[in-house]
Amino acid sequence: MTTSVKQMLEAANAAVPKIAPEEARKMIAKGNALVVDVRDGTEVEQSGKAKGAVHVSRGMLEFRADPDSPAHDKNFARDKTVILYCGSGGRAALAGKTLKDLGYQHVYNAGGFKDWVASGGEVEKS
Repeated sequence: MTTSVKQMLEAANAAVPKIAPEEARKMIAKGNALVVDVRDGTEVEQSGKAKGAVHVSRGMLEFRADPDSPAHDKNFARDKTVILYCGSGGRAALAGKTLKDLGYQHVYNAGGFKDWVASGGEVEKS
């Protein structure tokens, strides 16, 4: 059976709670949170990223998040709260579902980078 992008997004949105940038900042302030920007490198170069965020393009997420992968990024740990964002929230939802499939329990979709900026979130340039 073929699956559409719409169906994939519906499943991802059902599995990964969407949070407002303000809620994301509260979670970050509590500690043990990893903020992940899953946009493409060119997007990050143009606009910067949320302060303290790790940039891992969606296409590399599985390789960086899996501790058994030779490309594992030590910032990823299953006991952390993971907060994802992208351009508008779709890729973050799909990435969040992927992390859930990899055993991450506390995964949240903070939506789009523009929402982060509009809400007063700090930005850093690479």
